[in-house]
Amino acid sequence: MGTRQTRGLPARLEGVQRRFTRWRGTHKPRSRIPDVLWTAAVKMAGTYGLNRTAKTLRLDYYALQKRVKQDGVAIADPPEKGAVTTFLELAPSPSAGACECTLDLENAAGAKMRVHLKAAEPPDLAALSRSFWDLGS
Repeated sequence: MGTRQTRGLPARLEGVQRRFTRWRGTHKPRSRIPDVLWTAAVKMAGTYGLNRTAKTLRLDYYALQKRVKQDGVAIADPPEKGAVTTFLELAPSPSAGACECTLDLENAAGAKMRVHLKAAEPPDLAALSRSFWDLGS
């Protein structure tokens, strides 16, 4: 019942968690936490966020928040669970945008035109059609 899961914790935060656990094992409950540990907790809150740090280190959220404000530490937005923060640009493959179609046109005079298009970018079909229709007039 008293086991805690540490998988998924960053190494630095896990190291501070171990320091807190060791300190708690050697001191009476309700003892004042040393400034050295508070300083480490404030640093972790700046990196991993208040909530995650307070939960991991079993600290009062508001006490940690107060110390963070006193020290003027900027709190980083913690990444969402499972989120990847690296940027990856994907270039389209040459065949991804390939367009292929057949266009059959016939005007009132009976003139016919068949155009088979196979291109990466389709031409302006409206302009092509308009030029065909204008030939008959």
